[in-house]
Amino acid sequence: MEGLSEQEWLRYHQSNTGNQIKQWIVEAEEEVSATDRFKQMMVNDEIECDGECNDCGCAELENEFISHPKAEAQARKETPVYSGVLNYFPDAIKAIAQCSFIGNEQHNPNTPLHWDRSKSGDEKDALMRHLLDAGTVDTDDIRHSTKVAWRALANLQKEIENDRK
Repeated sequence: MEGLSEQEWLRYHQSNTGNQIKQWIVEAEEEVSATDRFKQMMVNDEIECDGECNDCGCAELENEFISHPKAEAQARKETPVYSGVLNYFPDAIKAIAQCSFIGNEQHNPNTPLHWDRSKSGDEKDALMRHLLDAGTVDTDDIRHSTKVAWRALANLQKEIENDRK
């Protein structure tokens, strides 16, 4: 800003910076979603929500997805990955992980561990082939039952992914 004294420049800068900050605040307030307004209402105890959306009125908020912390926490508790799976079957999980590693070396040698889905499309048929030999060890020293479990997980993963679409 040519021709302005230092003091004039500071006044100009401060007033424009202040205006810019005011504008950012206004824009930020306008961007508050219905979800955020609902959460703020809950924090201020303006309404009570049981997490079920049956009588708290949150379903009326612009058809946005409303997150319920209580319901989310309960859902996490009802999905005990460690205590409900890993802790029950530690040896089986290790065997499935080893099966993944050996399968990767067999089908994709010298590549990082990954599930090459282009080579894994017949989970149910492969599962049944290995199930017929359950209780024995395959030629790669992996139990057929381990391969059954791996194929069952692969099939389940694909089913869940398809349901999300």
